Amino acid sequence: MTGSEGKAPRCVALVGPYLSGKTTVLESLLHVTGAIARKGTVKDGTSVGDGSAEARARQMSVEISAATTEFLGEGWSILDCPGSIEFAQESHNALMAVDAAVVVCEPAIDKALTLAPILRFLDQHQIPHMLFINKMDNASHSVAEILDALQAVSERPLVLRQVPIRDGESITGYVDLVSERAYAYRPDKPSDRVPLPDSVQERERQARSQMLESLADFDDALLEKLLEDQIPPKEEIYKNLTRTLTRDAIVPVFLGAAEKDHGVFRLMKALRHEVPPPEVSRKRLKLPEGEGPMAAVFKTYHVPHMGKLSLARIWRGEVTDGMTFDGERVSGLYRLMGQNQAKIPKAAAGEVAALGRMDTVRTGDVLTPAGRDAAASERLFPRLGPVFSGAIAVENRSDEVKLSAALAKLIEEDPSLSVEQSTDTHEYLLWGQGEMHLRIALERLRSKYHLSAGMKRPHVPYQESIRKSAAQHGRYKRQTGGHGQFGDVHLDIKPLPRGSGFNFGDQIVGGAVPKQFIPAVEAGVRDYLKRGPLGFPVVDIAVTLTDGQYHSVDSSEQAFKQAARIAMTEGMAKCDPVLLEPIFLVTIQIPAEFTPKAQRLISGRRGQILGFGAITDWRGWDEVSAYMPQAEIQDLIIELRSLTLGVGTFTWKFDHLQELTGRLADQVIAQRAETVQAAS
Repeated sequence: MTGSEGKAPRCVALVGPYLSGKTTVLESLLHVTGAIARKGTVKDGTSVGDGSAEARARQMSVEISAATTEFLGEGWSILDCPGSIEFAQESHNALMAVDAAVVVCEPAIDKALTLAPILRFLDQHQIPHMLFINKMDNASHSVAEILDALQAVSERPLVLRQVPIRDGESITGYVDLVSERAYAYRPDKPSDRVPLPDSVQERERQARSQMLESLADFDDALLEKLLEDQIPPKEEIYKNLTRTLTRDAIVPVFLGAAEKDHGVFRLMKALRHEVPPPEVSRKRLKLPEGEGPMAAVFKTYHVPHMGKLSLARIWRGEVTDGMTFDGERVSGLYRLMGQNQAKIPKAAAGEVAALGRMDTVRTGDVLTPAGRDAAASERLFPRLGPVFSGAIAVENRSDEVKLSAALAKLIEEDPSLSVEQSTDTHEYLLWGQGEMHLRIALERLRSKYHLSAGMKRPHVPYQESIRKSAAQHGRYKRQTGGHGQFGDVHLDIKPLPRGSGFNFGDQIVGGAVPKQFIPAVEAGVRDYLKRGPLGFPVVDIAVTLTDGQYHSVDSSEQAFKQAARIAMTEGMAKCDPVLLEPIFLVTIQIPAEFTPKAQRLISGRRGQILGFGAITDWRGWDEVSAYMPQAEIQDLIIELRSLTLGVGTFTWKFDHLQELTGRLADQVIAQRAETVQAAS
């Protein structure tokens, strides 16, 4: 796929909010470049992208879809990325493997804000990007109004590259602002060149002047020509556009309607002329120079009958079937077209290829024959922190052994998923980016690994402590014929400052309790602490063994362990036990216009606002920090996204335990008692 002109293959990603039409843009690009003879549709489930069962069931992208094509003798890989914020990890990984991105959006000013997280990520990583305003045939606002709304969420200047030609309310074509040529749309065919209509000449002149002024902000020579009323040659303008795009200094804006192929051929021509080559992208990513091959894995698939495929961008050298990376053999090399794979003998620098059956390779690995570049992997492919969890369990208990292996494969495919077993509640927790994210993961468990699993709200790991001290005597005595059982202890139970944990000590003198039995007393105490008088694990207490008795024949470790449990059971009830709930430090990031709503959301969830202010490197966005009970953040992301057009997010970490009293505490304790009774 190197192309007749000898240029290295390039790669672009299609990104944008949900429903912007990225998959339709992919279909149109493949159609106008001749990669497919007939366009499919998302609605009919016949598109190249969105090929998985989960994507087609919802008519939305849920993972990266890769496709390849050629245009005017040059090779291209196109990555169609999910639009839902819950699958942002897929988009981030793809964007770190491309030369440029096309941000697809709708011509709706009320949806402009949904682009903010995408544009910020692109600018943070200096990824060149263009904007394609799709569905212009249904636009209800002028291009100027749309552009103003989009500029408000872009740190980089938006540079309009076309002005529409209108016939009444309909857009029938466009004028290219560099070449000053006019084109008329033809359904499902390339546009026809037409004379520049009189009705659009003034708008074209103003828009072209604005485009040149924007470019002149980054080029002193061009600025000087404009000040002297000189008209720069078109070749110079094109070079200037390429230069500024490569530096991520501007964002060119194109118009179209992909469903009708309108504007897509022109978009492809702009990509061909202006997207930087892979060697420039490699330097931007600070990947090391060298002679041997280098490949970065940005997506993993587990494909029926084929096994594991590691989708990688080849950044250096040539990869061949059968070669080894870090001792791992490439067992098959493939070019992808959606769900279809075509076997190839080799892949050159710049190409995207799937490496077959590399069992130890993970998404994010940067591979060379000599080893893996861990530093580059960490820099290029950071994982998103989880914001939602569910407690999962297989419906058939005999499948529990298979569950861990299947979940490991899901996490290989989607690194923003993670699994842990709670040490407090013993639940199997699946973490991700939202409820839909986790439900699709469970659907994949069922469809790919034949495991049916349910999900429920996780239990909050409440704990308990005490407010008062108590001294308690405990005796365990049994006589059943032969040797009996005898243990006798006196314990002092005291509260400790919050966060101290558990301390055990003894003040035994004169051998009242033989030394060999003291560890058994501690074991009995620790065993009791797993469930205190309120039904939860006990923390932040000190227990001291002060006295006791033993029998030379009947005493044993088990007897003293039981005596300690008896003393703790009777003594803890006298210590004024109190319920403790985990409190998290939560940092919410939202557009400034939604800050008051976020503050009300926090207060309504028993949160304590610690402060808020503007995010220094994100214009128009605020950060609100607060303490919030863990019980209140389970579905926080759902409500937060609902309040902020889907763009609000948060990070969290455990901070401290806090006393919980009153009716809410009574409800928690009652629910715990019911759970224990049902399990017994």
